[in-house]
Amino acid sequence: MQNKVFFSSRAPPVFLPKRLKKGPFLLSVRFFEWAKSPLGIDGEALTKFPETCQKRVWALMMRFYRQFFTNRALLVIKYCKLIEADHEPQSPVSSFGRLSSLSSWAWLSQGNFGDAAVSQSFDVIIVGAGIVGAACAAECAAAGLTTLILDRGIVGGGTTAAGMGHIVVMDDSEAQFALTEYSRRLWLQLRSQLSADVEYELCGTLWVAADEEEMAEARRKEKYYLERGARVEILDGEGVRQAEPNLRPGLAGGLRVVDDGVIYPPCAARFLMDQARRHGAEFRAGAAVKAFLPEGGVELADGSRMSAGRSVNAIGPWSPELMPGLPVRKRKGHLVITDRYPGFVRHQIVELGYLKSAHSVSKDSVAFNIQPRQTGQMLIGSSRQFDAEGTEVDQAILSRMLARAVEYLPSLRKLSATRVWTGHRAATPDKLPLIGPSREHDRIWLASGHEGLGITTSLGTGRLVADLLVGRQTEIPSQPYAPARFGNESFSHA
Repeated sequence: MQNKVFFSSRAPPVFLPKRLKKGPFLLSVRFFEWAKSPLGIDGEALTKFPETCQKRVWALMMRFYRQFFTNRALLVIKYCKLIEADHEPQSPVSSFGRLSSLSSWAWLSQGNFGDAAVSQSFDVIIVGAGIVGAACAAECAAAGLTTLILDRGIVGGGTTAAGMGHIVVMDDSEAQFALTEYSRRLWLQLRSQLSADVEYELCGTLWVAADEEEMAEARRKEKYYLERGARVEILDGEGVRQAEPNLRPGLAGGLRVVDDGVIYPPCAARFLMDQARRHGAEFRAGAAVKAFLPEGGVELADGSRMSAGRSVNAIGPWSPELMPGLPVRKRKGHLVITDRYPGFVRHQIVELGYLKSAHSVSKDSVAFNIQPRQTGQMLIGSSRQFDAEGTEVDQAILSRMLARAVEYLPSLRKLSATRVWTGHRAATPDKLPLIGPSREHDRIWLASGHEGLGITTSLGTGRLVADLLVGRQTEIPSQPYAPARFGNESFSHA
């Protein structure tokens, strides 16, 4: 009596021996032979030491499936329990850490032995194809996880397209500095590989101080950054004037953060999605997700279901729609883009008063923030509004925002703008993102709540998610961003 493995409905069967002497389940003799060369492991050793080789074999087997068959082919595998009770499959966490084939283990642990069929099953399903979701997909696929990305729209078409593209280090807290500095380092490492349309410019950030009180804040930031290895320099009033001649005279000085930069977010998201696809990930646009399944996977709006070992909520401001009670709140912002005026500003320029505005949660606020684009255009911000659900332009807020920008760059009033738009950011009570398993279900994960730092921290978030999923040591502590930090209390953004 032989068991069969059908890789697809059209593929010829591969015959398995009735049982192996050891190991939690059966593997094809043909696969053993095929695996010898790339793995450098003898097939007999695989049967004797399954616990040592399990993770590598399954990662390679999934890669084998993706290479020879499409992700949508019907995959039917006959699992067989061993007669020996002490060798029955155990949970993936207790036996092998987080295995590469999480979805296979999830299916197996439910007792689905015999002629059951697994259709559209993945290790990870990521909901949301913004820059954070795309970064998570790229890292998960590179780690050997079978990855599916779903979005009701297109890649980078939501919050990512509506945001400023700054890559900055911020120091509101130790955890914020750690994640932004780590992420900026990953961007710098990736820079040489980026396509030209990402428009990565190392323009630096110039934090300008209007008075001596703000200059004291600039010196505090300088000390903090230098102690942690970031390249910064203090400029006096004359130094600021030379760095940015169009700024108004009489500013007290400023702080230049040398390695900050700007990118064009939609193209950056598409680049990361292309990376994910090169590693075998699949993206489906126009796929509206109705719910996350506690057992793993998602239910779509059309009623169909797809299973996964883990599913990741990466839809930013809309995260609570699929996870009611999530401590994420929409925060609306306005942006203006100018016509082309090359060299009008050289740095991303931010007023140090922006920090007061960013921390305001009780009222609408505006602050001066401008960044140069490779096209010669300039992107002007910023505004912050809670409880403003619509996407319409608020003329009063827009007027305040532009008036604030003209205070710092008086000649801006002579320039032309080409477009105004709004977008929503995903804010959390402590201004740190939610990265990792949700409080309620270990199989439902989060990569959300980045507010205005989603572009910067996308790469760091993706790396943390992948590291945690496959059981690798993270380069920075992940605990400060764990969703469980909020417990079950009532959430407040005050």
